[in-house]
Amino acid sequence: MRAAITLFSALALGGTMMSCKAPSSSSVQSSTGASTNATATAQQASGFDVTMKTAEVAIEAQMAAPLVIPVPKDPGGGYTHEQHKSNATLIYNAGQLYELNGDKKYAEFAGKAMLAYADVYPGWGLHPAKKEQSPGRMFWQNLNESMWLLNVSQSYAAIKDTLTQEQRDTIETDLLRNMADFMSDGSPETFNKVHNHGTWATAAVGLTGYAIGDDDYVEQALLGLDKSGDAGFLKQMDILFSPDGYYNEGPYYQRFALMPFVIFAQAVEKNNPERKIFEKRDGILKKAIYTTIQQNYGGLFFPINDAIKDKGISTRELVHGVAIAYELTGDKGLLSVAKAQGRFMLTPESRKVAQDIAAGKTEAFDYKTMRLGDGVDGTQGALDIIRASADPDDLALVVKNTSQGLGHGHFDKLGFLLYDAGKEILRDYGAARFLNVEAKYGGHYLAENNKFAKQTIAHNALVVDETSHFGGDVEVGNKNAPTLGTFFDNGNLKITSAEIETAYPDVAMDRTMAMITDAAFPRAIVVDLIEAHSESAHKYDLPFYYNGQLIETNFKIAADTTTRKPLGAKNGYEYLWRVGSAKPVNGASQITWLLDSTFYSVTSSVPEATEIIFAEIGANDPNFNLRREPAFIIRTNSNDGVSIASVIEPHGEYNPTVEFTIASHPHVKSVQHIESGTDEYIRIETKDGEVVGLGISGDMDEGASHTVQVDGTNMTWTGPYSLFHSEKHKTAGN
Repeated sequence: MRAAITLFSALALGGTMMSCKAPSSSSVQSSTGASTNATATAQQASGFDVTMKTAEVAIEAQMAAPLVIPVPKDPGGGYTHEQHKSNATLIYNAGQLYELNGDKKYAEFAGKAMLAYADVYPGWGLHPAKKEQSPGRMFWQNLNESMWLLNVSQSYAAIKDTLTQEQRDTIETDLLRNMADFMSDGSPETFNKVHNHGTWATAAVGLTGYAIGDDDYVEQALLGLDKSGDAGFLKQMDILFSPDGYYNEGPYYQRFALMPFVIFAQAVEKNNPERKIFEKRDGILKKAIYTTIQQNYGGLFFPINDAIKDKGISTRELVHGVAIAYELTGDKGLLSVAKAQGRFMLTPESRKVAQDIAAGKTEAFDYKTMRLGDGVDGTQGALDIIRASADPDDLALVVKNTSQGLGHGHFDKLGFLLYDAGKEILRDYGAARFLNVEAKYGGHYLAENNKFAKQTIAHNALVVDETSHFGGDVEVGNKNAPTLGTFFDNGNLKITSAEIETAYPDVAMDRTMAMITDAAFPRAIVVDLIEAHSESAHKYDLPFYYNGQLIETNFKIAADTTTRKPLGAKNGYEYLWRVGSAKPVNGASQITWLLDSTFYSVTSSVPEATEIIFAEIGANDPNFNLRREPAFIIRTNSNDGVSIASVIEPHGEYNPTVEFTIASHPHVKSVQHIESGTDEYIRIETKDGEVVGLGISGDMDEGASHTVQVDGTNMTWTGPYSLFHSEKHKTAGN
């Protein structure tokens, strides 16, 4: 077989050829930015016009170049893989440009490209580098095949009226139907699966059905291969999203799955409006778009579960989603998201977004403190997002009390992340993977993903006896989710809690996290109370993965300056260097670090015989696959459980340019945790003598009264939680 085929030159095609590579996002962003910043006049193009022009210029520059269609060979990230991806983008863009501007040279190119693929696709067997999941023919896994078909089928729908009947028959029979049959009847294990791979497959086949006028493909896509409704696109809408629009696998995969969901739904709405697909489950797809946006900070998605941390709101999936949501809702807050994305798709709805941005209709998007329930009925835990203010770059706390998240889930129940000033402060590792970097295990998830990144010790979550939650068993994890406590926001106090009894055989854990605003502190602070309840002897480790440079502690560290040893032998511990240790002073641990211009401190009330371990990722990593990130771990042994109360505070400013430092030391002097039955009280004293308190009860009854004696004074409140302000706050009239 020939190594590759090429299309004829532009002259032979009777038109011009588009570049095999789509214009880079950076070029689109810079052009869009230039348009956005220019004075809006009748002579100036909107951001979308600039995007179109940029694409056209790139196409014109490559029109004489041949389109190479290589025989499939390489896995993800390899030459043939990337070439077929580029060709799909090329074909898609050509179809979209024809639909938008009516220039037949784009339709002619797209048609010729599809005919060229129709000539070779039937002769390709399974991919030689087939992945462990369902393999493809053009790509190593049929997920990529679905993505290719989703793009090309849309282009065919746009340009088919320009083709002869013979050309249509060839493309439909040898390429589109051939691929659709392979993706459906030929890959039932993927097509009928309730999973993001299944979403891409059903959407691709359904769009093909609409493109070629075959209702059978559409019905199979919507209802599953046997059309019973037990599988298929509609079933996926029912199962994969919670009533709040949260996607079971987490924000990274919510972003990924969003594109086939919204694009196929848009086609269903256009061709079968009687299905009212955007109204299904109380508008679940519209909710999913908004929820995807809410799950970002600094433009990047929360990196829980198997998440590559560089993915953010400018990904094409959400660019499509925002444009479609704007078409459906007219919500001008979405325009600010689109403006931040800095790029547009070649679609009519994206053009409308750009026009309205240029017309000055943009309003701020409403980033909220919110609980996103997980599971089909919203009862399988939740992702809680607590924001200090409407400013999306202000302090933000993300508490992961979700379900497992299927095979892409990590074992970190009751874990959290903290953000400030547009950056991660207490961070999550995300996934151990170099996507499409062939040199790094072919772009697969690395072995360290299962061995470290998924393990509990890799997260800001409590570890018992150096073993991961559920013993690191995904099937067990999928059957068990945290039980949620009350979540509320009354302005000065924003709080969430959850508990789980099944992460370990004889240990029950609960965690309460609150964001408090009080005049005793210049900014909001975070209170963290984590408890483990057991009648057996256990070792407890509570890690904090901090981002920045260690500045000071209230204890002396015995650093391992010349030799290092791994912290443990398994369950992720083998990947952590032990770089130092210390003993807390008078039951208190206080650690401060600096990130950019802001200081951050964690002050903790810890049990007796506690050890503070300083660690760094990177042990047992001969291929340097993991990032070298620091952590400190609060370790204690106990025969009857443990409780650790911490206050996390941002403070001060460091400016090396003009050489000044303000408030580099923490404001917190001490943290006390007092218990009285099921009622608890966190007492926070500042170095100025101000006292702030937080009352916590295990009774969720809003009308129940609670009392805890603190230093001889009865602290009484009603309901599950209460904030006791400092005198300074009261004096300030807040």
